[in-house]
Amino acid sequence: MTKILRPHRRAFLAGSTAFAASLAMPAISRAASRPVFTHGVQSGDVDTSSGMIWTRTDRPSRVMMEVSTTESFADARKLALMDAIPTSDLAVKRLVDGLPSDQDIFYRFVAADLNDINVTSEPIVGQFRTAPTSRRNVRFAWSGDTAGQGWGIDDDGMRTYATMAQHKPDFFIHSGDTVYADGPMQDEVEKDGQLIWKNTTLIDEKRKVAETLDEFRAQWKYNLMDEHVRAMNAVCPTFFQWDDHEVVNNWSDAKDLISDDRYTEKSVHVLQSRAGRAFHEMTPLRITPAEPGRVYRKISYGPMLDVFFLDLRSYRGPNGPSMEDEITDQARILGAEQLTWLKRELAASQATWKVIASDMPIGLIVWDNWREQAGAEAIANGDSGPAKGRELEIADLLRFIKTGGIKNTVWFTADVHYTAAHHYDPNKAQFQDFEPFWEFVSGPLHAGTFGPNKLDGTFGPEVKFVKAPAEGQGVNLPPSEGLQFFGLVDIDGATEQMTVRLMDRADTELWSVTLDPKTGAI
Repeated sequence: MTKILRPHRRAFLAGSTAFAASLAMPAISRAASRPVFTHGVQSGDVDTSSGMIWTRTDRPSRVMMEVSTTESFADARKLALMDAIPTSDLAVKRLVDGLPSDQDIFYRFVAADLNDINVTSEPIVGQFRTAPTSRRNVRFAWSGDTAGQGWGIDDDGMRTYATMAQHKPDFFIHSGDTVYADGPMQDEVEKDGQLIWKNTTLIDEKRKVAETLDEFRAQWKYNLMDEHVRAMNAVCPTFFQWDDHEVVNNWSDAKDLISDDRYTEKSVHVLQSRAGRAFHEMTPLRITPAEPGRVYRKISYGPMLDVFFLDLRSYRGPNGPSMEDEITDQARILGAEQLTWLKRELAASQATWKVIASDMPIGLIVWDNWREQAGAEAIANGDSGPAKGRELEIADLLRFIKTGGIKNTVWFTADVHYTAAHHYDPNKAQFQDFEPFWEFVSGPLHAGTFGPNKLDGTFGPEVKFVKAPAEGQGVNLPPSEGLQFFGLVDIDGATEQMTVRLMDRADTELWSVTLDPKTGAI
């Protein structure tokens, strides 16, 4: 299991003289004028031999990088230099490849001022562990929904991140709503005339909806101001996907902002373009050359685990009743190309477990703007009947999984701001041509708590566990109420069993289940 490195000033300074000397750039000790790393480090999309790393500087800089299998950097390998310049908002990220499998990897950045190349920063250090090529215990965490509904960084900070980090996961899946670009914050929040929350850390860009590229970038920089977020990022890779709030609530290509007085920019296409650029600049997400803005992808984490990240946002038709009888462009939520990709990759997977990381749940009913008459926002259309509308693509996928004999698919998601475990049984479903499977829901990380939502019966879901606001508690509960949730998944290297635990911010285990892997031919 990954050893937690808790970066501090002493760790950042360790080895700085050797690093500067190895790069033949004498560091001039002018502390006030040195470049500074503004938002820590991040890693992501780690597999058996590679991973992405990220950082950001406070000025145009030449960023020097090295990686090592030891914390002392005794065996360090220098990487090619990269320039942090304003066109990328001074952020840099790169793929580090040629790494040994199942190994702690330490990476270190030093920045040299482009206007005075001999003036260098203090080093900043991060780490991750590469995936194994043989069977060993694997642990990952997942959740979603960060800094939403007006709940920003208070004196306690985003403590769920600290709780997750204590479990030393190999990686963390952020299931979407990674930022709330459409959720302005105030310094203080009152309820019934009483002060219930203070955003003690706040920036101007969070006081309004994001419209400009810089405002979208600032959504990410704000979350990275939290000490718990930065500390976890330094020791645990994050595998990001997105949903709607990275752009605007419930967005699709057909989103109409004409009547929304908060926006002077009325084109959702302009907003999505700027949001997408910020998303890729500010996260350690791999770049797909065939489609540089693509979010859906597969990460192989050893022989027992493949993770398939979906994008239910970018290729969907407009939100509406979702009652079409056949798959059309209007009815799609995955899109034809993504669905073809997913089928192909699932069929080719040799991993024991195929985790489908979805940014929205299958059977939970989510209405556009919380009103049934406004149409379906997620997959379910609310009629509990035969598959129609967006349900048709999911039915097609589930049938393909059954027909192809694809074993051990498990769905993980967030979005609805509470935690639950759902078991889908064809014997209880209207559409029955699929094998039983599990879907696990967890969140929010640091946002308002809602729910629980009603379930649509099309695919026969049964609630095995749910934790949400009790009747009478209301909705949009602040993080201080404690109803902040994440999940932990352990895959045993010996038995290949998967144990899923639903957790809260106080590190209370709320519920768990252990799943046995299915083997053999159909």
